[in-house]
Amino acid sequence: MNSASIPASVTVIGLGNMGVALADAFLKGGHPTTVWNRSADKANGLVEKGAVLAGSVREAIAASNLVVVCLSTYKVMQEQLAPLENELSGRVIVNLTTGTPEDARKTAKWVSEHGGQYLDGAIMAIPQMIGLPETLIFYGGSKALFEAYEPTLKLLGGNAAYLGEDYGVPLIYDLSLLTMMYGAWYGSMHAHALLSTANITGTEFLPYATNWVNHLIAPLLTDPVAARARDEGNFTTDVSNLNTNKLGLEHIIHASQEQGITVEWLMPLLTLATQKVAEGYGADSFDRVIEAIRKPLVK
Repeated sequence: MNSASIPASVTVIGLGNMGVALADAFLKGGHPTTVWNRSADKANGLVEKGAVLAGSVREAIAASNLVVVCLSTYKVMQEQLAPLENELSGRVIVNLTTGTPEDARKTAKWVSEHGGQYLDGAIMAIPQMIGLPETLIFYGGSKALFEAYEPTLKLLGGNAAYLGEDYGVPLIYDLSLLTMMYGAWYGSMHAHALLSTANITGTEFLPYATNWVNHLIAPLLTDPVAARARDEGNFTTDVSNLNTNKLGLEHIIHASQEQGITVEWLMPLLTLATQKVAEGYGADSFDRVIEAIRKPLVK
């Protein structure tokens, strides 16, 4: 085997559950893999599979041109990398740490100032999904840099989605999808709390919830026609208008209060709907409330 056919070495910094899964995927892909973690024992299983445990972050970065960082926060990442500014020169940092768009943009600037190249990413999966062809991971930064490392990055998730030059966009996508998940999650918990007041179990309710989600909620939230209309600011509807939905929210809130169930999370939504109805938009679709949520565009 000639040297050109040997997979390049990679380094993984951070061995929480996700970091371990990332390093394991590189090992399975045949890449010599160096790992580092503050608690060295987290690397034991990976070392048994052939990974090299670095004695320090400095050693870990020096071991590979491609360095994948997966720590708990950007603050922790900065604490670990800040003393190593000189070591960043010539390295490619792929940061898969969870944070905010501004965290990503500031980190990209800092890495660039110290001679490194940078991609920011967001993993839309649990550790058990790392390495699967359908696993979605967002990336932002230089397109040329992404394309150069795309085959290696696809070992982590086959659905490696490049979103553009803006380093913050992957985290905007990430946080937007999580917003949808947590909203649905809390809504489901509220629903089951309400059901429990009549001794209705989650198991009993599940067939109807499944039907509702599959045939109404999912199509409603993934309708390309509705998405395009929202983009265009077209809020006309012949289905279910703001007046109807405002009334529905009021019924949910009143019924929940009667049963002693907290409704704080619903009150802001009712406030927005009430505001738009008062402005004369009662016949429009519920999507009209986005005008009261989003940041006004600078003209």
